[in-house]
Amino acid sequence: MVLFLLVVIVAIALGIVGIVVEGMLYLLAIGVLLLIADVVYLTLRSVRSRRPVS
Repeated sequence: MVLFLLVVIVAIALGIVGIVVEGMLYLLAIGVLLLIADVVYLTLRSVRSRRPVS
């Protein structure tokens, strides 16, 4: 969970820098892609951890 929060913070920081600094929109794109990848990772991890109760 700490890794998830760290990656979210990095993605937000990259997005802010990409918006604020002129000519660095690629950082915004990297931040968005990183955020999407992190959410997908968390979703897959939570789906795999569910186990049916017998």
